[in-house]
Amino acid sequence: MNDDVVLLFGGNSSERRVSVASAQNVSRLLSSAALWFWSPSGAVHRAAAEELLAHGDTFTRDFAPKAGAAFPTLADALESADARGRAFLLALHGGDGENGTVQRALEARHLAFTGSGSAASARAFDKAQTKALAAAKGVAVADARVLTPKDAKATAAALDELLASHPRWVLKPLADGSSHGLVHLKAQAQVPEAAQVLAGLGLTYLAEVFIEGRELTVGVVDEGSGPLALPVSEVRFAPDAAFDYAGKYLGRGTEEITPAQLSDAEREAAQRLAVATHQAVGCEGYSRTDMILTAQGPVLLEINTLPGLTKASFIPQQLAAAGKDLKAFLEAQLELGRKRAARGPR
Repeated sequence: MNDDVVLLFGGNSSERRVSVASAQNVSRLLSSAALWFWSPSGAVHRAAAEELLAHGDTFTRDFAPKAGAAFPTLADALESADARGRAFLLALHGGDGENGTVQRALEARHLAFTGSGSAASARAFDKAQTKALAAAKGVAVADARVLTPKDAKATAAALDELLASHPRWVLKPLADGSSHGLVHLKAQAQVPEAAQVLAGLGLTYLAEVFIEGRELTVGVVDEGSGPLALPVSEVRFAPDAAFDYAGKYLGRGTEEITPAQLSDAEREAAQRLAVATHQAVGCEGYSRTDMILTAQGPVLLEINTLPGLTKASFIPQQLAAAGKDLKAFLEAQLELGRKRAARGPR
């Protein structure tokens, strides 16, 4: 039974619909958990399982509970008697749900929660900081530049400079999920449109040199005695496809293979990189690291501290490939969260 568990999902990030899909999958396994939906407006609603599971077109349509808000803000929800003594399973992705903000609020109230603590979450959410920490531990990283928000004309000039130094770049928000706002810059003709996109979003971007190779992703799970790498997954692309929101969640132009077809040496190198990055950032519970496998070995792209838990997500795929039960994994993560709450944040 999980009567003391709150499944927290939603939020106002660009990945809030993925969060709802994760909550749908988790709620089927932890049927007695309370469902708290954090709406884009900031209010928290108590959701009914029947209503959540009946919600369709999850990746293209927002979830809107029929019941009014139970709490005007997440802070009010966490301060309430309903939160006291509960363990929070975080089915949040992106934004304040993953950048350390929610984790910091939970830590301040000594509430148990799944995933990494606030400090590690903040470090992981900043892709440049992740790369620096991992590189210091010997992990291979792609050459990158940070692009600060500017008007379209200044942004175009910055993109011209990038193309003058290397013919192809991948542009993604520095501190947000890569599903939204991803731009592949590979020709001068793309600069005006890309500059408009970046200037319009007003986000700090990380520009990485495009690396030729196979795109891999590896989950890492803490089981109490240290981090364990899960089987490796590979993402294969149709011509001109990208692993953006449509590719990840709508299946447009991508194919996911778990376990990836790799040599023992390639698999072990990918798993070592994932564990090394998990440890360099200071993650706890579980994470998922994305990388490119080149002829010289794997190169780090980024790490996710609250990767998706939808039916089709990589962590469930990899747990299944390792012969591990998803419900048991979730219960173990809740227990790790309870132990951390008892000892206090590190």
